[in-house]
Amino acid sequence: MSTVLHGQEPTSSWVARWSHLLPAGCHVLDLACGHGRHMRHFAALGHPVTGVDRNQDAINAVNSLGEAMCADIENGPWPLQGRTFGGVVVTNYLWRPLWPHILNSLAPNGVLIYETFSAGNETVGKPSRPDFLLHPSELLAVCKDLRVVAFEEGFLAQAERFVQRIVAVRETQGTETPVRYPLVH
Repeated sequence: MSTVLHGQEPTSSWVARWSHLLPAGCHVLDLACGHGRHMRHFAALGHPVTGVDRNQDAINAVNSLGEAMCADIENGPWPLQGRTFGGVVVTNYLWRPLWPHILNSLAPNGVLIYETFSAGNETVGKPSRPDFLLHPSELLAVCKDLRVVAFEEGFLAQAERFVQRIVAVRETQGTETPVRYPLVH
């Protein structure tokens, strides 16, 4: 029986659903990219991609997709200081001290697509440590200075997990006409 490695699963339905909001051709950061499922997705859509992960084998697997950086972002320096991206994607990963870096990595009109485990997941499986589970509405609080386009929090029966997920945009100031963010199902 073969094991599916982190980042080899199909594209997250949340990520796929909201990918259309990213500016055409913008550079996308996939944080904790694993074996690159979302790097592959965005590269196929015509976006240059950067993936960061601490696993060298995973980084070796995504080198051909774009920029691939092996870095321990929990214990080492932020490897992307001063860089911004039109899209930042994070799935199944939470390290709260990185919030300022993640938010500062969003370019003007950049889109954050984030999905990870939330409180309650300890009743159905791993992760179960509170350090790795979002508090109720935590993503809304973290993204308070961004334009929230979509937010969900709850239990996914098919996947047997509790999640929170958000799509938020760093809108530029001075926009007179409201931006139309198309909602899709």
